Amino acid sequence: MIILGIDPGLAIVGFGVVEYKASHFKTLGYGALTTPAHTPIEDRLCMIRKGMLELIERYRPDEMAIEELFFNTNITTGIQVAQARGVLLLTAREAGLNIAEYTPLQVKQSVVGYGRADKKQVISMVQMILNLNHVPKLDDTADALAIAICHGHTGGSGLRNYYNLK
Repeated sequence: MIILGIDPGLAIVGFGVVEYKASHFKTLGYGALTTPAHTPIEDRLCMIRKGMLELIERYRPDEMAIEELFFNTNITTGIQVAQARGVLLLTAREAGLNIAEYTPLQVKQSVVGYGRADKKQVISMVQMILNLNHVPKLDDTADALAIAICHGHTGGSGLRNYYNLK
């Protein structure tokens, strides 16, 4: 199964693509889709859609795993991320991908074994699980890879049904 992990955002959409086969991961690619600040939001959303379509065309994933939203203190940023996330979900569904959503707690639990793990622990485990020579430059990219790993661990097991994931 080829999994496209997505860490949604408006300025930066982290992505990680892994193949999960016989309980082993193979990294196919990772990086970020970026949109320039001070660009109208509708143009940024179009850029995200175009970038997502290119990722789907390049990697031909079977499934997409995406992080659920949680609102911190800035509601305006949260709304913009929610709009970008909607574009990502729509684009994936139109491409026929199965979609699973995970909370940050579920991702940390799956990757590190502890739901309250810090960012450094998650990044370290992502590097180890995927046997990467270096840490991905952006946290968003490492998060997207962690989301893909989480889906690999739960997507083919009864845990997916247990959590009622889509």
